[in-house]
Amino acid sequence: MMIRDDHVILVRQTYVPGWFMPGGGVKRGETLDQAARREAREETGAELGEITFLGAYTNFSEWKTDHNILFLCRDFAFVGGPDLEVAEVRDFSLEELPDDLWPGHRRRLEEFRAGVVPPQTGEW
Repeated sequence: MMIRDDHVILVRQTYVPGWFMPGGGVKRGETLDQAARREAREETGAELGEITFLGAYTNFSEWKTDHNILFLCRDFAFVGGPDLEVAEVRDFSLEELPDDLWPGHRRRLEEFRAGVVPPQTGEW
């Protein structure tokens, strides 16, 4: 989650409808925090400062079992642009999230907005 001043940075991909928090896969030889930083840079053009681990969640929404590792970053700077997989990068008020935000992303952001400490594990 890239959040600053009660706004979250979300991306819209070119290959699937809806809004998402930036993210993606872990490459061979990468740590989780290295992957989070790389994905944020690739998808938003931002360099992340300090990041905090929030949780690890399992996603059963497709034919495969996936895992989402959630970090929070409040310290980031845009130094470039997104890669070609991203159609749009926008900031949204936590009070006015887009209707087509994917459910797991919405759940985690609504917990954050409400000040609820999210479970560190569970379903995405």
